[in-house]
This record gives sequence, structure tokens and C-alpha cells, in this order.
Amino acid sequence: MEDKSFAILGCGSMGTAILSGLIKAHVKPEKVKATVRKVESSAALIKKFHITTYSTDYQPNANSLAVEGAQVVLLAVKPAYITQVLDEIEHVLHEDALVISVAAGITTATMEQHVSSKVAVIRAMPNTPALIQKGLTGIAAGSRVSQEQLSFAQELFNGVGKTLVIPEQKIDALGTISGSGPAYVFYFIEEFIKTSVAMGFSQEEAYLLVSETFLGASELLVHTKQDPAELRRQVTSPNGTTMKAIAVLEEGNLHDLFLKATNSALARSKEIAQEMK
Repeated sequence: MEDKSFAILGCGSMGTAILSGLIKAHVKPEKVKATVRKVESSAALIKKFHITTYSTDYQPNANSLAVEGAQVVLLAVKPAYITQVLDEIEHVLHEDALVISVAAGITTATMEQHVSSKVAVIRAMPNTPALIQKGLTGIAAGSRVSQEQLSFAQELFNGVGKTLVIPEQKIDALGTISGSGPAYVFYFIEEFIKTSVAMGFSQEEAYLLVSETFLGASELLVHTKQDPAELRRQVTSPNGTTMKAIAVLEEGNLHDLFLKATNSALARSKEIAQEMK
């Protein structure tokens, strides 16, 4: 890992999380170049990580400057700009470069059309807990990726959590679960806090009650490795208070609601892929 040279294009929150993982993996700062839009953001990255950065607002060829000589190029720009950025940097991409995109909906086939025939492309789908090294990243290889390059991508994203290598046809579905999943959890927490406040707790008390309940339950699940249904049954005494609450939730048919929500997200991901062709 530390022998590679890196370019991170669009080094926002996710790019910075991955950058932190690289530094922790003993990649030398002089081996990393990054681009951001604003000069102020560039200065902040230089101050914190001591890497070379370029501002696209100040230097129109910033992405090309960052990519020149890089062995690994991480595309962390918005999906709408992926093909545009690839066209911009194609002339400076090393023929043995590995391009890794974290953009939703843009297929490896689409990206391969915008780079030379020797450049390997990988899609990665990290989620926001990567910001605290608790992420889950789905990884899918394009048609030119070697096993060595795939293993390298796993090592890279293991720096911000755990990884799961899957066929590309599953990565959009993975995005609806682990990618969008934190938003679902935050939404449940948000509503649970509102309910707690409605029951007479202060905002601060409700936040503590709900956040620690979700955290503790999640850690119990990971620690015990038990079926969540079994853990739920352990809390649900026959004809007790929890059973009454679960019965009401079951009346709402949460299974179908979850399926409808994730299918909606998946359909949008496929729309993005079509728009980018």
C-alpha cells in the first residue's frame, strides 16, 4: 500500500475519510495528491495531511495535475461528473493505473469507455460510517481488473471499515442497503426521539435514551452474532409490553414498506446509470 502513488479527485467527506485511512496505513503524504473545488478546502487539507492539493476553482487543469504519475486514482466526485472527469484526465492516466469510483449508478462498462483499454476500473460503494472507520464498502471489479488489483482495493477500503466483494450486478442493490442504510437508521432515531419527547422526556434525555439504545442493540448483535429475530424474542416477553408494541409495528407491514423503499432507491440508481450512458 505505502509504495503506491494516489490521486483523490473530489476530496470531500468520503475522500477525506479514505485519505485518513491511507495515512494510517503509512502511505507517505508526498505519495498523495488531491483535488477540491475551493482554495480554502485545499489549504485545510494541506495543513492537516501535508499532501499536495489543487483547487479546481483556481486551476482548471487541477484534476490532470493530480492524476499525472498516479498509480491509483480515486474518483470521489458526484456521479454527474464522472465521465466528464475521466475525459479530462484520460490523456495523463498511466496505462497501468487503477481507477476506483465511489459514485452511485455509474457502471464500470461506462467508465471503461472513457479510458484507455489497459486501465482497470473498480466500483466501490462505501457508506458514511467510513468517516469514523466503521464503514461497509461493497466492491465490484470491471472487466480488466486483476486479482491483485481487487485485493488492493479491499485493503484500501479496509482502512475505513469492512469490505464485501460482489458481482457488479449486485452493487446498486447493496447501495440501497448499506449505502442508504445509515439514513434509514437516522430517520428511525429521529422519529423515536420525537416519540420520547412526546412522552415527557427532554430533548437531551430523549437523545441519550434513543442513541444509546440503538448503539447498544447494534453492538449486542455484532458481539453475539445471534439472529436478530432471536435477540428480539429475548426482549419480547409473552403478553408483555414489548409484544404489544411489536404487534402494532407488524400491523404496519414493515416488510413490504422496506421492500418498497429499497426498490425505489434501486430504480433511481438504474436511472442514473442510463442517464450517464
